[in-house]
Amino acid sequence: MKQAANHEMDKIMAEALWDGAVATATTTAAAAVCGQLENHHPLAPINAVSHILWGDRAAKRSAPSLKYTVPGLLLNGAAVTSWALLKGMMFGPQRRQKNVGQALAEGALISGIAYVTDYYIVPDRLTPGFEHRLSNRSLAAIYGVLAVSLGLASWLRRQAQ
Repeated sequence: MKQAANHEMDKIMAEALWDGAVATATTTAAAAVCGQLENHHPLAPINAVSHILWGDRAAKRSAPSLKYTVPGLLLNGAAVTSWALLKGMMFGPQRRQKNVGQALAEGALISGIAYVTDYYIVPDRLTPGFEHRLSNRSLAAIYGVLAVSLGLASWLRRQAQ
């Protein structure tokens, strides 16, 4: 019984890594596009994520930087993957084929939880940082991309199995 539970958790973790990678790529791209459109600096919102480590000065950096860009990418990836893991823990054990609408609804629920957590629960130092360089409209777009990418990544993965 314990072995079956461990196998189930291993499967959830593996799926979360895949779904998290897809969602990280798409949300990072969305943040970069929004950064380019809003202030002609695609890496500014990515750099701003590293405010978790470096404080407010990270949000002021627009150019590529090992100090700000790399940690920003890694921190965003870790956060998005943690949301994929939560999704897997909440919905993965069902293991039934879902239609795309159900998968998108699950992604939307997780994205909503992520937004509320990111902007209403955690301290300011632990927010994503995008808000320092992007408008509310762009934040909505990024969380929308998170919802769609989490939903579609898991749905497509299940269709391929």
